[in-house]
Amino acid sequence: MGITITNTYGTPHHVSDTNPARVTSCDRYRLSLVGAITPAHPGYEDMVDMLKENGHDTRPEGYGLIFLESEEFSATYFGSIEQIEQYKRENTDGTATFDASQGVMYAQWPHGKGWDDFLPRTFWNVKDRGSIADGIGLVTSFAHTETPGAEVIVYEFEGKWLPDSEPEQLVTYHCTACHLDTFHDSGHVHQNTGPDRRRWAARQARQHIISAHRHGVGDTNSACRPNNGAMLRTVNALARDMWGTTGNALPDTDDAFCATKGPCSIIRELRAGVRPPVYRA
Repeated sequence: MGITITNTYGTPHHVSDTNPARVTSCDRYRLSLVGAITPAHPGYEDMVDMLKENGHDTRPEGYGLIFLESEEFSATYFGSIEQIEQYKRENTDGTATFDASQGVMYAQWPHGKGWDDFLPRTFWNVKDRGSIADGIGLVTSFAHTETPGAEVIVYEFEGKWLPDSEPEQLVTYHCTACHLDTFHDSGHVHQNTGPDRRRWAARQARQHIISAHRHGVGDTNSACRPNNGAMLRTVNALARDMWGTTGNALPDTDDAFCATKGPCSIIRELRAGVRPPVYRA
């Protein structure tokens, strides 16, 4: 495809040779959760089905678990309960390592019966790790390949779909070349329930860049299509006619509007370490 997607924030990841939107692994992970399951655990038989299917169900006493996560990938380690207990004892200062060769590693975190109740909701930005708040902050960002200086930014935030609805923990991306608001693009704002949702948001950010590279910025076939303020000028003209005024009710360029009322206003606060207001497009 002839495109290299470069990080401007966050950890670089390895991608498929044929599809730079598909992340395959990462060199550095966060160990987000550590635990264990035994045959007495509710849903245990369903939880170890994946091990049985692959010939890895070799520990009748149960399994010690480590859930690894990066900005765009995740993995689950199954080892002995004894190994995980030792790891927890040695990791009181956060510097312990574990020998992954003693068990088996699976890409991503498991889902389904048993697992959905076992795994808590997690966020990339965690207050105890220095973030503004749980689930509020930047995840990763990429340099736009076609517009110098522009980025496509993946971020966690609080948002609401309706004025009277409750705020929700969400994750999405924003392109500073086109400033399109993903709230108006179905399927591009996600419930921030775990690493799979953040991975999907980052994949869509990569796909956005690939589309711009393939079709150009502004092409009808491109996902990256700036409005160039057309809608804002229409709204301002209607407002002037309705109110009999001469000034503009809204900024008349996409970047100015985005910086004050759109996703760029949220990202600016996140970069400054300030908790932004709950967003609603």
